[in-house]
Amino acid sequence: MPRTGWLLNLIGGITPYAKAWDLQKSLVHARRDGAISDGLILLEHEPVFTIGRSTKPEHLLVPRDHLRAQGFGVYDIERGGSITYHGPRQLVGYPILHLGGYGEDIVGYMRRLEESLLLTLRAFGIDAGRRPGFPGVWVGERKIGAVGVAVKRKVTMHGFALNVDPDLTHFDLINPCGLGKPVTSMAGVLGRPVTLAEVAPVYAAQFEAVYDLRLAPVTWRALADASEQAPAAASERVPAAASERAPAAASERVPAVASERVPAAASEQAPAVGG
Repeated sequence: MPRTGWLLNLIGGITPYAKAWDLQKSLVHARRDGAISDGLILLEHEPVFTIGRSTKPEHLLVPRDHLRAQGFGVYDIERGGSITYHGPRQLVGYPILHLGGYGEDIVGYMRRLEESLLLTLRAFGIDAGRRPGFPGVWVGERKIGAVGVAVKRKVTMHGFALNVDPDLTHFDLINPCGLGKPVTSMAGVLGRPVTLAEVAPVYAAQFEAVYDLRLAPVTWRALADASEQAPAAASERVPAAASERAPAAASERVPAVASERVPAAASEQAPAVGG
């Protein structure tokens, strides 16, 4: 029988990268301490470049100051993999999962993440696949979906980016994922416009199937309230706007999983995987 989790679907507007990153860090603590169950965030970011732990200087083709002057955000983050781009009309997903429910297998988790993307693309008639030695999801020689995660005390953060119909010229400013390979999009492959509103529900259904997890919709406020109940460091909590500080209604609350509490380890640093 599928487990019950939550879905925070923010499609329909731009979610600032910094705000989503802070939320993830807060939710990792909440999931570790059993204040919330497993779940998934789906969203769309402003144009940003994120620099993973495997990035080499030559992967960034122009200076950071030049990118910032053009209006791009630039973030050094804790996920695996190299540099990648996020921006409008790209579907980004951040699973917050406790790997204790998935055999504590990071590689297996990553393969499932790729599988959820492959199934989504096939639902749209796109013949995508994996390439040995190259993480992510590919259409021929072109990458259409990137994966990159960090794991802290057995809880995942970061996730995937699926090119639905982004401005692909922005990838020309970097060596995407450090692989020296071109990129493509769903709209480019299909030869027609494709919207995030079309793709997000299809992806959520495939995610549920691959991870055997039934997702119930929640609000940002409900997650923020739940995460504040966990003993996260004050610097990692997500600030709630005045309108968000009211307690969540019973129907919005995120189910706790006290039986899955994990003892705190001496260090939070865990493997980061991606590409």
